Amino acid sequence: MKEKINYFEYLKDLELLYVEDDTLIREELEFFLKKIVKKLYIATNGKEGYALYKDHKPDIVITDIKMPVMDGIEMSKLIKSFNSNAKIIVITSFNDADFLFEAIKLNLTSYLTKPLDLLALSKKLYEISKTISLGIQNDKNQNLLSQYKKIIDISTIVSKGDKNGIITYVNDAFIKISGYKEEELLGQHHNIVRHDDVDKETYVDLWNTIKIKKKTWSGKIKNKTKSGDAYYVNAVITPILDENGEILEYMALRSLITDSELAKEYYKKQYSISSDKFEDIFSLSKIYENALDQSNIIMRLDLNKNITYINDEFKKITGYQEEDLLHKSYLNLNYIGDDTILSEMWNEVENGNIWKGTISNKAKDGKIYYSLTTLVPLKNKDNKILEYMSIRQDISDVINLHKELEDTQREIIYKLGEIGETRSKETGFHVKRVAKYSYLFAIKMGLTEEEAKVLEDASPMHDIGKIGIPDYILNKPGALTTEEFIIMKTHAEIGFEMLRGSNRKILKASEIVAYEHHEKWDGSGYPRGLKGTKIHIYGRITAICDVFDALGSDRCYKKAWPLDKILDLFKRERAKHFDPLLVDIFFENLDEFLLIKNKYK
Repeated sequence: MKEKINYFEYLKDLELLYVEDDTLIREELEFFLKKIVKKLYIATNGKEGYALYKDHKPDIVITDIKMPVMDGIEMSKLIKSFNSNAKIIVITSFNDADFLFEAIKLNLTSYLTKPLDLLALSKKLYEISKTISLGIQNDKNQNLLSQYKKIIDISTIVSKGDKNGIITYVNDAFIKISGYKEEELLGQHHNIVRHDDVDKETYVDLWNTIKIKKKTWSGKIKNKTKSGDAYYVNAVITPILDENGEILEYMALRSLITDSELAKEYYKKQYSISSDKFEDIFSLSKIYENALDQSNIIMRLDLNKNITYINDEFKKITGYQEEDLLHKSYLNLNYIGDDTILSEMWNEVENGNIWKGTISNKAKDGKIYYSLTTLVPLKNKDNKILEYMSIRQDISDVINLHKELEDTQREIIYKLGEIGETRSKETGFHVKRVAKYSYLFAIKMGLTEEEAKVLEDASPMHDIGKIGIPDYILNKPGALTTEEFIIMKTHAEIGFEMLRGSNRKILKASEIVAYEHHEKWDGSGYPRGLKGTKIHIYGRITAICDVFDALGSDRCYKKAWPLDKILDLFKRERAKHFDPLLVDIFFENLDEFLLIKNKYK
């Protein structure tokens, strides 16, 4: 049975601003919203809304577009200039195309159309509030984690104490070195291991540093075991603070002063390095230290690329345990993507260089995760590679959010394309067919999958400039006069002006197809009279797709042409209107184009 989602669970701790000038709509939605959020602010126009946002900084804004005094777009611009991360949901009518396009440029969080569907709104609020709440919780966790990690990386003998120095936790290393059992230590003061030889001034300085100044204290301390034997440690003691800077507890980490000798033996065994070459060990340990500072998801591999170590964070993200991976090839991590990336990566590190890049893998449960990865060849002082260390940062949330934003952008572009076609009494299937034809052409032309997808997503905007053409021209049943055709041709430049200036791939591609899909191979097209390959490949592809679909469809000024008549025109216009290579591709793959035409009737 599918688990029921509580769409309001993350909203109870958040504040929301609702801006709407229509009294009836506003009161109805206000009644709904005030029950599910911590605090609701209401405004009747954009000016009031912006003032409330500056005063209260609510977590989410819901706004209508068309309003008196100041519309929702202008208000959103002001809010975005005040807080670029503001979460804004725009509510718009289907015919508010110009306003909606401005919303795309502002990169607003989402949009919904009127009449408002409360379930759709609930889902959007759930997605946004979940992201906000998880972000708040993550900030708190990171605050504590960064402080814990800072000292855990220094040493391995660990104890924790409350505000009065009473022991609340000891690790196995502490138990072993002190000679006490865990139950003998918990609840006792840290004085239990204090050696009488240590002067009182040392402890006065220690407590003044960690309790009064709330800073880390470090130094050498002489302690004693349960049997009375002395041992020396380098100690680092840090107060753990909450988000308000108040002390939660103290953590102490200690390393034996003889640890350097133990390290010599360890590395001598692991890497066959003689004890008189400790400079190698020091160099190696520094590399480890620098690598660990960059990330907390760690994997080590031997020279045969077999896994020799994974840390807890690595287990957490992958779902694998030591028994699943140790002494096995790194290929067991189920890499997803182009194998040439792995080849380039290993070629780089085997030559002694550090490689950085993004890698995607499939976890043990099948879930895909993304990592910003640094692969480091660990070398001795003679520059000989001893092993490899992989340091990863989990960027799955960032990648998934980026994909979600692209999906939203793609959806909005299709809707805008449909709006443009609806004004000229054409259905949304025209833009869908043109998109599918464009993708097929791009693949057959040898463009990459990514380029083909960008063109598929952008091509629905080819006639978006028709929004600016008067209805009496756009829907005229007969032939246009010379003056009317001049006005009609301006839709290419109108579309270009609407789309220009964006840095987003899909919108940049949309700008090209809107501007150039009426250019012709022989230079007789418009608006700039570009010729041959001076016309962008996106424009050349969209031109042939648009003409093919337009001729085969009924329009207000003509009936659909039969297929043989369309094919004859393409033969005549090869190297005149259309790129000759594209015409050849069209005829070579005609069956595939006709499948698309029939599928999206």
